[in-house]
Amino acid sequence: MNKITRAFISVLRQSSSSGGTNTLLGRQLSYRSDLSLDKLYPSARLQIYTPPPPPTGTGNKFSGFIPMDRLEITYSRSSGPGGQHVNTVNTKVDVRFKVAQADWIPEQTRQKLLKVLANRITKEGYFYIKSDLTRSQQMNLADALEKLRSIIRAQEASEAAPPSEETLEKLRRRQERAARERLQLKRGRAQIKADRQGPGGIDL
Repeated sequence: MNKITRAFISVLRQSSSSGGTNTLLGRQLSYRSDLSLDKLYPSARLQIYTPPPPPTGTGNKFSGFIPMDRLEITYSRSSGPGGQHVNTVNTKVDVRFKVAQADWIPEQTRQKLLKVLANRITKEGYFYIKSDLTRSQQMNLADALEKLRSIIRAQEASEAAPPSEETLEKLRRRQERAARERLQLKRGRAQIKADRQGPGGIDL
């Protein structure tokens, strides 16, 4: 046993006997990664927190508020690479809810969702959203909720104002170009048919 090993063991014994944290050369001995959540987000709360609903009177637009008690959330083990952690912790998030009963979505937007998502809604009326983006339950849940907000807001964005004059001009030019190409193709086909016919009215 060399001197460095003996010094290291003595430091550990002194630290454990004193009841303090294990330190060596002024640095704390720890196996926690520098990429842990408490280091990346030191001021964040890792507990699931549901803010209070916004005040009423927001109109027919989705406010972004999603009541957690109206969702069914389940966790499972993620697939893909991730080492031993992926096989021991349930980090994959499955969020489902019944679109027809989601009264926290404006009625007009909810009806559009029922039409657009008809192929993704189960026979029981559930719509599923999954996320296994990270190895954290909280971050995957936040990602799934953001996906849901994006889907809802996309349907509201489809109710956009009438197109601008620039857009109408582009559409007009596109239609004129398509009409010219169609006529040119038609003339080309007519010329091919005319070339196939033999010369008429010629005495041999």
